[in-house]
Amino acid sequence: MAKANYFSAKRVTGLAILLALVVVLQTALGSVKIGATSFSLVLIPIVLGGILYGAWAGAFLGFVFGFITLIYGITGADYFTMVLFQAQPVATTLLCILKGATAGFAAGALYKEISKKHEYAAVFTAAAAAPVVNTGLFIVGALCFFKNTLNANFVAQGSTLIYFLFIGCAGVNFLVEFAVNLVAAPSLYRVYHIINGKRKKS
Repeated sequence: MAKANYFSAKRVTGLAILLALVVVLQTALGSVKIGATSFSLVLIPIVLGGILYGAWAGAFLGFVFGFITLIYGITGADYFTMVLFQAQPVATTLLCILKGATAGFAAGALYKEISKKHEYAAVFTAAAAAPVVNTGLFIVGALCFFKNTLNANFVAQGSTLIYFLFIGCAGVNFLVEFAVNLVAAPSLYRVYHIINGKRKKS
C-alpha cells in the first residue's frame, strides 16, 4: 500500500511538473552569469520537490540539475564547467552531480525533521539549506580538485584562489540564490497548499 501510494498518479504528476521546471529554468537561465558561474533559480523547484515529495525526490531533481550543468560543460555551452571538465572529467562529473543531488536531499531531509515541530520554520530551513549545500560543496570541490586549473584559467594576477571562489565566483551568486530561495520557495509552497485545499500546520 505504501509503495503504491509513493507512485500515485498525483505524486508522479507533481514530480513531473517540478522536473519540467528544473529543465526549463536550467536550460533557459543556465547561461546567465554573475561572475564566472551562473546563478541557480533552479534550486526553487528542487527545494519544493524535497518538501512535497521527500528527500529522495529532492535528490533526483538535484541530480537532473547537475546533469544538465555537466552537459553544458561537455558541449562548451558553459565555458567555466568546460574548462574544469577538460582538466578533470571524472572530478567535474562527480562535483556537478553530487552538489545538486545533495542540496535537494538536504532540503527534503531537513524539512521532514523540522516540520514535526514547526512546518513554516521547516520550509524556510529547507529553502536556505539548498544554496548553502550547493555552493558549499562547489567551493570544497574546487579547493580539493581544481586549484591548478582555476589558478591557471580564472584567477587574475595579483588575486588569490580564495578571493576568486568566495567573492568573484560564488559570493554574489550565493547571495542571489539564497535571497531568491527564501522569498520564492515558501511563497510557492503556500500556493501549492491553497490549490490543493490543504491547511498548513501552525
